[in-house]
Parts: sequence; C-alpha cells; structure tokens
Amino acid sequence: MGEIWDVAVVGCGPVGLMTAVSLAMRGHRVVIVERHAAAYGLPRAVTFDDEVARLLAAAGLGDRLGDISEPADEYEWQNASGQVLLRFEWDTPGPSGWPRTSMFSQPALEDLLAERAGELGVTVRRGARVTDVRQTPERVTLTLGTGETIDAGHVVGCDGAGSTVRSFMDTSVTDLGFFYDWLVVDLVPRTERRWKPVNLQICDPARPTTVVSGGPGRRRFEFMCLPGERKEDLDRPEAAWALLAPFGLTPADATLERHAVYTFQAAWADRWRDGRVLIAGDAAHRMPPFAGQGLCAGVRDAANLAWKLDLVITGRADSALLDTYGAERGAHVRAVIETSIELGKIICMPDAAAAAVRDEEMNAGGGTVITDLPGLPLTAGLIRPGHHDELAGRLSPQGRVARNGRVGLFDEVVGPGFSLLSMADPRGLLKPDELAFCARLGARTMRLDDSSDVDGTYRAFLAQAGREAMVVRPDFHVFGAAGPAGLGGLVRDLRAALGGA
Repeated sequence: MGEIWDVAVVGCGPVGLMTAVSLAMRGHRVVIVERHAAAYGLPRAVTFDDEVARLLAAAGLGDRLGDISEPADEYEWQNASGQVLLRFEWDTPGPSGWPRTSMFSQPALEDLLAERAGELGVTVRRGARVTDVRQTPERVTLTLGTGETIDAGHVVGCDGAGSTVRSFMDTSVTDLGFFYDWLVVDLVPRTERRWKPVNLQICDPARPTTVVSGGPGRRRFEFMCLPGERKEDLDRPEAAWALLAPFGLTPADATLERHAVYTFQAAWADRWRDGRVLIAGDAAHRMPPFAGQGLCAGVRDAANLAWKLDLVITGRADSALLDTYGAERGAHVRAVIETSIELGKIICMPDAAAAAVRDEEMNAGGGTVITDLPGLPLTAGLIRPGHHDELAGRLSPQGRVARNGRVGLFDEVVGPGFSLLSMADPRGLLKPDELAFCARLGARTMRLDDSSDVDGTYRAFLAQAGREAMVVRPDFHVFGAAGPAGLGGLVRDLRAALGGA
C-alpha cells in the first residue's frame, strides 16, 4: 500500500492554498493537486474585509499583508450626475482589528500563501488532472490523468465553479438565475495619480461602471454589458481602451494587464460534504461581486473547515462535526449572496426612468453614509444551543491585550485556537476534567481585567449581553457565553457537541 495523506486538496488557488496552510499549521500532511502546470498570474479578486484579514494573519501572513494590500478608506456610489447615493467611510479598523476593507492583487496573495505552504512542508503536484474520486469508509482515492492514484483520509475540492470533485459527490446546485455580463479590466498606470474617491461605483444607466483600486499600484475597472451588446464585441483590447478613455487612460500612460468578460452568477451547492469528500470556495458557491465577498467567502470556508478536520483527524471530535461545516457556511453564503443580489439590483439598472426613481429615493437628504456593516452571525452548527445566548454564533471582536509583558492584538499575543475568556480566572472556574478537556483542545485562557483587556474590547462585548465569560472557536466565532458561574457549563456543552475521544 502506498502513501496515505491526511488531506488531499484539489485546486491550488487561494482557497486551496489557505485550506492546505491551515491544516499544515496543525501538523497534518497535506498534498495539493492542481491541473494547471503554472499559477494563474493575472488579477481576479481585489478585496477582502477585516475578518478575512484576521484569518489570513492567523495563517501566518499577518506581517506580510501590508506589502500586498492597501486600506479602502472610502467607497462612493454616485449616479450619472455625480450625486452621492451611498458613501462607505471605512477609515477606522473593523471589529476584527484590521482595516474594514483592503484592496489587493490576487496573484500577490497567492504568492504569499504558496510561500507559506512551502514553509510548512505542503506538497504541491502541478499539471495533475483529477479524473476520478472514489471513497471507502477508510480513505479517498484520487485517480489522475496519468493513471496514478493518490490516497488521502479526506479530500477537499477547491477546484472552481466547474469542480471535478463536486461532480463525484452526491449533491445538487441551486442557481438563482441572476446573470449579468461585465467586462473586467485591470491595468497598471505608469504615472502616479490621485483618484478621488479612491473607490467608486458609478450607477449610470448609460453604462454602470466600477472604478476601484486593484491593490498597490493597480486599478480595476468593470463595465456592465448593456442589453443588445455581444460579449465578444466587448472582450477586445480596443473596446477596453475606448471605455477607459473618458477616465484619461490610454496605452501611452497605462499597461493593460487583463480584460475579460465575466458572467456574474448566484448559485450554491446544496451539500458541501459527502462522506470524506468536501468542497470549498467557488466549487461550493458562486456569488455576484457587488458585496466584495467572493474570495472572502472562500477564505472563510477554508478557516471553518480546517480546524474541524483537525479535530476529526486527531480523534478529538466525531466525524459528524464535519456536517456543521456545510450548515454554517452554506447559511452564511446564502445570506451574503442575497445581499449581493440586492446591491446588484441597485447598480445594474440600464433603464433611465427606473434609475431616476432610484436616485431620488437614495439621495434624499444627500445620500447615506455607512461606517459599519452588520455582521452575519452563525444560526446553526457548532454553537451552544438554547440558553437565550445572543452572543452564540457572533464573531468575536479582536482588541489589544497584555500578557507576559507583551501588548498587542489578541491573536499575536495569545495565539490561535479555542479561547476561554472570563472576568474571573477561567482556570479557577473549571473542574479538573474540564481543564483536561480544554488542554486536549489546546485552548487558551485569559482573565479579563484592566491590565489584560487593554482597551476594554472584550468586557464591553460581553457586557452588552449581560455575560461575563465566553468560549471562542478557532475561527473566532463565539460558541457560547455565560454568567460568572457558567463557564463550566459552556465547556461541558462544547465537549458534548464535539464527541470524540
């Protein structure tokens, strides 16, 4: 019998790399199988939010993210005459301790993830096309186009919208039938120019247009294909330059990196797990870009799945834990897709009369200013059931803490994994068997007081719900919160939910 990997990841894009890195950091042997011989070096995704920045930092990229991204402090939606319909002011850090939105170039992020994967000993097999996926109760066997096979305890398909892995799963796809074609243009200006606002959505029925940063030194333009236009007529360099001309950009002062017509879709897989085979990223969902959450959703998938696979592989949780992955991420993705569609309906409006009504409604009082977006808490999965716990499923904030003479963001000072935070010393609130269980999980504990909770971030978060203790999962979602004497109950409920040895 040949080598058996802990996990085989199919697809070496950002989601596949993030999945592999997150597993390798936990000590697992991971192989990535990628059908393309070389990485795709052109831009695609250009934005991630503060939660995703925190997840990337937890994967070991924190000190390098600033090199490939720039904060998106402002984002305006204007109508054809320049009136502001919406203005997003994001010049303060988000709840996760990072800029609320950052703009980046996807190839640069993939390079960082690939470098990190190499540091952790992840094996990458490029130019290897998967042709068959078979599983038994003990393992999954991938067959490659060469006839070679790869065996692994679990397989994660991160192989895009046309996922080969998904085609071998017992699942279906729900498609909402929301289709729009847009010409996406990426370029590198040769001269410095101050764009004001830096990120702009032009809601002009004559041609809805997006003008945003593409990461440091780059610009991204997106032009909606109008009714009656053919995609192939727009997908030409000449068409791209003609649309760029009103913005003062010509081949003389900018380099065209990429132009491509994309069909924006809204769809998701109905099951994300079939035994030992799972899917993530575009293999599990496709969403319109209007909420800027496409890549973000994939990174969240990877972060959610990796720690659960880790517990199952190591016997610290039952395999049923993996069912919570699709339940949690599927519900979140559906909510984000619905939000993105509603935003898209505002933008993708080529009818002038309808746009005039929209402008009048949205610009009442000078437009709307948004400084924060409401979070989307988990509503199902591995969260404490009942107990009227309004914090369960919510994303825990990240604030500055002090420990062992060091002050910084929680993840940098305390580290990743499960966290037990309490107004009283958590270790004094738990019985020996509960402490032993937390030790097996590798959980971190912290007493919250003036000296440790430097800015009062965590005490304020708990106080709003009248709680004094909480258990936070490795993906930073709250499992549950309790009163001063309830931490032991939280730990017992978590132990029961995980099962395992």
